[in-house]
Formats: sequence, structure tokens, C-alpha cells
Amino acid sequence: STQGVSSAASDVYKRQGDGISQVEYARIIGSLMYLTNCTRPDLAYTVSKLSRYTSNPGTDHWKAIVRVLRYLRYTRNYGLHYTRYPEVLEGFSDANWISDVKDSKSTSGYVFTLAGAAVSWRSSKQTVIARSTMESEFIALDKCGEEAEWLRNFLEGIPKWPKPVPTICIHCDSQSAIGRAQSNMYNGKSRHIRRRHNTIRQLISTGVISIDYVRSKDNIADPLTKGLNRELVEKSSRGMRLKPID
Repeated sequence: STQGVSSAASDVYKRQGDGISQVEYARIIGSLMYLTNCTRPDLAYTVSKLSRYTSNPGTDHWKAIVRVLRYLRYTRNYGLHYTRYPEVLEGFSDANWISDVKDSKSTSGYVFTLAGAAVSWRSSKQTVIARSTMESEFIALDKCGEEAEWLRNFLEGIPKWPKPVPTICIHCDSQSAIGRAQSNMYNGKSRHIRRRHNTIRQLISTGVISIDYVRSKDNIADPLTKGLNRELVEKSSRGMRLKPID
């Protein structure tokens, strides 16, 4: 399962003098990133973590790479399954607040589904330090809204796609972040949150996005922010319609 893979990626740090080939490590990371971006959202968090050590990999990083490759060996027939319906684009946003004891920055993740399966996903370290769980969720929500706007413009550019493109519903498991996003006033002191609040409010007021609450266990973006057990990873993969190809 990806539980051990994600855990290994979470626990490794930069080490000096381990004798690991940086070129070989970078080559494998590049191949894994290509695979992740194309058809394997279940690897997004792990590959994102491991790619941070490309310039100076250690023995533990190499062991984690081997576990990823072993996981791929037994899931090589996995793929995304699309249907004609529903023709509605919807997103899922999540964040994990300061999961790394050696790094104060949180991890953001989002997934967009269309025609029954995932069409866009991302797992990345946030560029600013969040002071609370709400702030980390709000930063992730802002990044998700940015992607939603791009996807909406992309659909509008398809000649035979039904117009107008409906409002994209983004599901978030933080009620405090949703309340902040839907509030017309921002009375906080964090400038980076104020800017994101203005951006999200504009997307909501113009009908580009709407925000709805979803329980954490039903948020399919959850495995893009942290290592989960096998059952939760398989559940979120089913939500993205990532399953064996018959």
C-alpha cells in the first residue's frame, strides 16, 4: 500500500555523504513525476515529498524510491476510468498543517473531477507559513480556486462544450475556512491571508466557484496532503475512479 511509501517519504531528510547517485535519483523522480501528472494521483504526495531531495538524496530517500517502484509494480494496471456523465466539474481542497517537524510549512492538495474521474490534481508545499489549521486550509483553498478558474476558462474555450459553464463547487473539510471565505469582511492581521481572501471572494461573487463542506473521510484530496492507511488510500482512489483496468 501507499501507507508505508508515504510514511517513508515523510520521515526522510537531507543527509551528507551517503553515496547515492544524484543523477540516477533525479532520473527516477522525473519518471515518477511524469506518471503522477498523467494518470496516478495516488502518488502525488509521495513524489512531491521525495522530489524535494533531488539535489542531495540519501540512503533513506533511495529506500523510499524503491518502495514506490515496488508499489507501482503491483498496481501497474491501475488507470482512471471516465464516463460521459456527469458533465459537471467539481473540486476538493485539503491541507495538512505543519506535518514536518523540521519544516514549518504546511502541505496543500486539490483534486478536480469531471465525467466521473479526476482530471486535475496537485500536492505541494505551501510557500508561506500558516499560523493555524484554518490558515493552512485557506491557503489551500486559494490555490484550488486558482486552478478552478483556469479549468473553467479552458472548458469555455472548447467549441462544443455546453455554455455557460456552471459554477464550480469546491468541497472543503474546514468549516472555519469556509466561513472566512464566505464572509464579506476580513478583520485579520495576516497580509497573505487578506490577499487570498480578496481573491476567493471575487471568485465567489463572479460565480466562478462556490464552496461546500465535506467530511474529512469523504474528502478525496486527503491523501494528497499526508500519509494515510491503506483503507483510506483505496477509498480516495475509488473516489477519483482510479482502479484496475480490465
